[in-house]
Amino acid sequence: MPSVSDTTLTSPRQQRKRIIMAEPRGFCAGVDRAIGMVEKALELYGAPVYVRKQIVHNQHVVNELEKLGARFVDSEDEVPEGSICVFSAHGVSPAVRGNAASRELKVIDATCPLVAKVHQEARRSSDAGKTILLIGHSDHEEVEGTVGEAPQDTIVVESVEDAQRLEFDPGVELSYLTQTTLSLDETKDIIGELTRRFPHIKGPGSDDICYASQNRQNAVKDIAAQTDLVLVVGSDNSSNSVRMVEVAIRQGTQSYLVNDVSKLDERWLDGVDTVGVTSGASAPEVLVQELVARLTELGYGDIDSVTTTTEDIVFSIPGSLFQHTGQPRPE
Repeated sequence: MPSVSDTTLTSPRQQRKRIIMAEPRGFCAGVDRAIGMVEKALELYGAPVYVRKQIVHNQHVVNELEKLGARFVDSEDEVPEGSICVFSAHGVSPAVRGNAASRELKVIDATCPLVAKVHQEARRSSDAGKTILLIGHSDHEEVEGTVGEAPQDTIVVESVEDAQRLEFDPGVELSYLTQTTLSLDETKDIIGELTRRFPHIKGPGSDDICYASQNRQNAVKDIAAQTDLVLVVGSDNSSNSVRMVEVAIRQGTQSYLVNDVSKLDERWLDGVDTVGVTSGASAPEVLVQELVARLTELGYGDIDSVTTTTEDIVFSIPGSLFQHTGQPRPE
């Protein structure tokens, strides 16, 4: 299987066809941490370990963890009382936490620290008596969890049109928050409309959109400008992956989401000399390399890499993971 650094040319046809790999791509710190927590929980407590929802939005990751003994459920109600239950990286509402406690589940919280930050901001705004305008997709698990922090005070805003329809009585204090995995451009438009209509609205102390989503979208813009087609490896339910496809299309470059190499439609390659390849924050690199191998077989033998930034953020596994062992966390 060729690596990203493999630039060997073996035929005139390959010289005319190129792959440009985006850097950064793939797993972010929050995804690495969440997967690592499930793996460590299995090591510490043995199988089965129950995980509420997909730990991250990628079926390949879920399948690999299931082989190790993880069991994925849609609700904490499906977890046997007293069992180990891991909350996914997308976070959960206080109601879910309360229900888990009432069933005496041994909870391991793998919520991404950046999502936890948004939850904290929601609580702070609610405590201050503000109405929260949460920019995001109402059916996404992250948004469901954030809304649950202050359900009576939160309105989900999915589009500029939603922002235009909002009406509030004079004197209502407003704040806005955003889902972490949105498109930067889309969010900018919605925030612009909210601040235009409600000049006194307050935003978060720092940008809610996660660094990984920002970096991967910036990288997509870069490779889209240099390619005829952009392929984004990621699952259909991965918000950040879907946004990356949208970003490429907004740049004027055709783009498709590819769950894995089996989903590559070779008709997309008709007339395409240069293909951009990247992956969402929850997509394993092995899936990217399998796609690259297939593209190479199809004549795309010149492989280059374009780096827009270098990521060095790491989220450590919390000591709370070890609390159910009855032993202190090992040094």
